[in-house]
Amino acid sequence: MKKLLISLFLFSVIVYVNAQNDRSVVLQDLEKNQPAAQDVKLTATLKSATRLFGEKDDLTSVILIIPSGSVVNVIGSDSTYLHVIYEEDEGYIFKRHAVMNEPVVETKPVEQKQEPVQEVTTEPQQQQQQQQVSRFTYLENKYGTNMAAKLIAGKIWKGMSSEMVRDSWGKPQKINRVIGDNIIREEWIYKSSWLYIENDFLVEWGPIRN
Repeated sequence: MKKLLISLFLFSVIVYVNAQNDRSVVLQDLEKNQPAAQDVKLTATLKSATRLFGEKDDLTSVILIIPSGSVVNVIGSDSTYLHVIYEEDEGYIFKRHAVMNEPVVETKPVEQKQEPVQEVTTEPQQQQQQQQVSRFTYLENKYGTNMAAKLIAGKIWKGMSSEMVRDSWGKPQKINRVIGDNIIREEWIYKSSWLYIENDFLVEWGPIRN
């Protein structure tokens, strides 16, 4: 009976040790498989005011005096110095002047690749775009690129031909024509504007007053 109890006790110990080993392995795996988006931020709090050196081997390279109680970000250390960042300045302080704080794990948001959004163009829009392109091509072949860009934008100017006016604004709603002394005077009426054309060239224009 005594031997049986001893055997059971030894078996329990072996199972417990194996379980602990398995747990250690699991923890190690979890540590290895931690996402790279997690960073550990190390900080230290100053016990007393201390100098921030630009070079740790040059005690005359003082950048500034950091007040007591200030918190600095620690990016490295050796047996004597801490390599720190304070506000916007980076340098070295004496290790004995600071107390290390508990490390803080910062999790960065994982960037997700966004699928490119495909713009869906409806059939009427496609037809309108095709008409716009074909119209610009027509005007470009007729007047050149610069002039076609002005006309496609609906611009008018003094001295442009009546044909250009039609290509820019379209057909007028009404034309009042007067012929005399070898001069052809025309008043082209649009929805909200009138244009005065003399011998096929634009001379003046203005708004229609109701």
